[in-house]
Amino acid sequence: MDFQPYIAGLKPADSGPLARFLPALEDGVISAWLSQLNLTGSWLLDPFGFSPRLVLEAARSGYRVLVTANNPVTRFLLEMFANPPAQSEFTAALADFGAVKKGDERLEGHLQSLYLTTCEKCDQQIYAQAFLWRKGADAPYARIYECKHCGDSGERVVTDEDVEHAKKIAATDGLHRSRAIEKVVALNDADRVYAEEAIQYYLPRPLYVLTTIINRLDSLDLSSERKRALTALVLLACDAGNTIWAHPAERPRPKQLSTPGQFREHNVWMILEHGLSLWTETGSTVVCEAWPALGSRKIPETGGICIYEGRLKDLAKIVKKEIPIAAVIGSVPRPNQAFWTLSALWAGWLWGKDAVEPYKTALRRRRYDWAWNATALHSAFNHLNELLPEGVLFFSLLPEPEPAFLTSVFTAVNPLMFSSQSVALRTEYDPVQIVWKKEQKQNAENASANILQNAIQEYLTMRGEPSIYLHVHTAGLIALAKINALKQPDLEFDEALRKTHALFESGLKDERFIHYSAGENIETGLWGLLRSERPKDDALSDRVEIAIVTFLQKKPKAIYLEIENDLYPRFVGLLTPSKGLIYAVLNSYAEKESGYWKLRAEDVASTRREELNNISALIESIGKKLGYKIRKKDKLLFWEEDGQPARSFCVLASALISRALDIARPDTILVVPGGRAALVTYKQEGDPALAARLKNYRVVKYRLLRAISEVSILTRDSFDAQIISDPVEQSTGQMMMF
Repeated sequence: MDFQPYIAGLKPADSGPLARFLPALEDGVISAWLSQLNLTGSWLLDPFGFSPRLVLEAARSGYRVLVTANNPVTRFLLEMFANPPAQSEFTAALADFGAVKKGDERLEGHLQSLYLTTCEKCDQQIYAQAFLWRKGADAPYARIYECKHCGDSGERVVTDEDVEHAKKIAATDGLHRSRAIEKVVALNDADRVYAEEAIQYYLPRPLYVLTTIINRLDSLDLSSERKRALTALVLLACDAGNTIWAHPAERPRPKQLSTPGQFREHNVWMILEHGLSLWTETGSTVVCEAWPALGSRKIPETGGICIYEGRLKDLAKIVKKEIPIAAVIGSVPRPNQAFWTLSALWAGWLWGKDAVEPYKTALRRRRYDWAWNATALHSAFNHLNELLPEGVLFFSLLPEPEPAFLTSVFTAVNPLMFSSQSVALRTEYDPVQIVWKKEQKQNAENASANILQNAIQEYLTMRGEPSIYLHVHTAGLIALAKINALKQPDLEFDEALRKTHALFESGLKDERFIHYSAGENIETGLWGLLRSERPKDDALSDRVEIAIVTFLQKKPKAIYLEIENDLYPRFVGLLTPSKGLIYAVLNSYAEKESGYWKLRAEDVASTRREELNNISALIESIGKKLGYKIRKKDKLLFWEEDGQPARSFCVLASALISRALDIARPDTILVVPGGRAALVTYKQEGDPALAARLKNYRVVKYRLLRAISEVSILTRDSFDAQIISDPVEQSTGQMMMF
């Protein structure tokens, strides 16, 4: 496999509408990959339609993108992102909507009155931003507000009036709940029971607000643009109204439709108002048409989107004749029962029963395991095989990676049809980037523990330091996929996944590997090699440190992205350094000024060399003051008495501690600049083997030796006391452990 560099995004993942359910993908990744192909104007295919932002970025990069979008909610998001109404349309639509009458009241006033509470400090009537509930309770236990009269804000205990208000609304819940269900499925529909189960995740008050809003939405006489704008705002309200908003936010990206022990009930009308800023779109609009209706022929060569409102298997039968696909892109979906079930509800509320019909299976299914995921993905790749010509590349992103997800994907992809050309992985918090290639091969072997173990050993040898399990697991998967050993034709996917997991469990029991973990679960802690198996080359963290400092010496001022773009081609595939490590090195050597990183004055090479020589001379003078003889050997300095070493020192300008340990005897004092202390600690925390070795040594800072040299009366005993007075751990600061 030709491992390629990880592609860094230009900015973090978007936090826009429904972001907690959509893939967290950095902007700029897909456009950077496409720029390598030089196929501008060609047709791309997204077979999953799981990430509207990814498709939009590809279209804006000058490509025509065909998307299969079976989920009506993600389809609507894609259409909105591609061609959003003007900000003025959102504002006017909400104003018109709020002015609609509910009896003798304006709708806005009526719905806001449902959230009235009393300020604890000034007794004024105000609107709560949210109420807090405990699962199974019949009333909230707290409210969150910000009083515009006295400025009091925060979380406060509910009043008796708050409790009575909630119970009064609940008394009329049955009627509104029935109406909400009726919007999704008919009374005699066999799937009605599933809709009833799903709607239980809405409390009476937000459900009343939503049904009132949706009923008025249907009857309003608005322009098409204002109707789209208002629908977009109501979609956000539909999400805000359910009970899967944990408090505090322990599950920021929920996968299962389950109510947490404590949750937040949002003020739904306030969500409509706040949604105005979420839907603001500053980028240029993109042509977006539906298939067929000549949709594909309306997409200009300068870029655009054609949406196929169906499944890939149906598209595969016709697209090969109509559109020449030059490449495939997509965020590979991982199971999300919460989003898929709620999408079916929202589709019915916003667009009626007909919109739900093609997606009703999402209502029925309650459990999505990794075998189901592998089966679905296997089917999708088989359909891709039917419609793609030989040699087409598929750039896939796997968000929120975990070992089971990766196993599911690699097992689903038949390596006799698609081979993995490159796998790039940064951390468990970043999407995995995999490039597949459509090509026919004829090889298959049985899974072998030896093949797996050798692959893991090779990866850990290249890394030179322990690794989290995700990287170890990926290295093994790549080796097994290469020989088509993840699934035999006679095995079901659930059995194949179990066999792979068992192979990893047994393979990692080999005496070559060390598990740094308090538990036995192979996915916890870190994995490394025995000392006898470890390479003599520098550890990955040391090599990254050297590369960053070298780059900054050559380029005195650099933005962070330039540093990443220089690093990643040097450390490809599974060796991609984390942002945490990069920042740890930068904070140790450099300072940020006006957005640029530059070496500190004291860490310029010539200045640091002079300082290193000064500290060495200082250690010599202290030793002579204490009556020792001085001897130098290589990079070590010894204090000797009667021809025997009493103390040994190794003076460093860097945090390359492993190099010093390889040449220094135990009890050597390792002397580092103060700026390196936090970086040394960071490396220890990521490498238990290094931390264990360092227990036999003492790491001190330059400043401590300077202070000791200024002590007027210094004895050998007082030196021993002084040398432990400034432990390096005090300089750790706040580290980024990702």
